Amino acid sequence: MILLNTILLLATFMSPPTSVYDFNFTSIDGKEINLSDFRGKNILIVNTASKCGFTKQYKDLQTLHETYGDDLVIIGFPANNFKGQEPGSNEEIQSFCERNYGVTFLLSEKTDVIGEDISPLFKYLTTADNEDFIGDINWNFEKFLVNKEGKLIHRYRSKVNPLDESITGNL
Repeated sequence: MILLNTILLLATFMSPPTSVYDFNFTSIDGKEINLSDFRGKNILIVNTASKCGFTKQYKDLQTLHETYGDDLVIIGFPANNFKGQEPGSNEEIQSFCERNYGVTFLLSEKTDVIGEDISPLFKYLTTADNEDFIGDINWNFEKFLVNKEGKLIHRYRSKVNPLDESITGNL
């Protein structure tokens, strides 16, 4: 009976996530961040890399951050999952982003966005019950737009520029 009650109690705490607010991550400088802290703001989640053909999107993500800063939280998740295009340490990544693109938006520590070690957040983002979201990330700089209630709005592939109206029109 005690075992059954323990299992039922654990099941209550382990219910499947219902929004991105159910997740947290570690920032590039080692701070624990709860996505629930961003309730009431749109969130743009982007898997990033420093040695990719799309790396120049850091500049446009920064512009987006400066333009919509009060209403939009941008979070870059550096990932080395695609042809080793993010080989640096967290410190090297942060320095690169600040030095070359003036990045002041939030960056996470290096994260796996596909594969066996995929982060729970990206597992959720790529398996959510929405046809825009199902399936593995194909490359660096895929973007996930989350509304002010923590629900996924749309997934944008790498080629969609952060300043494209398909994104800004939803902010």
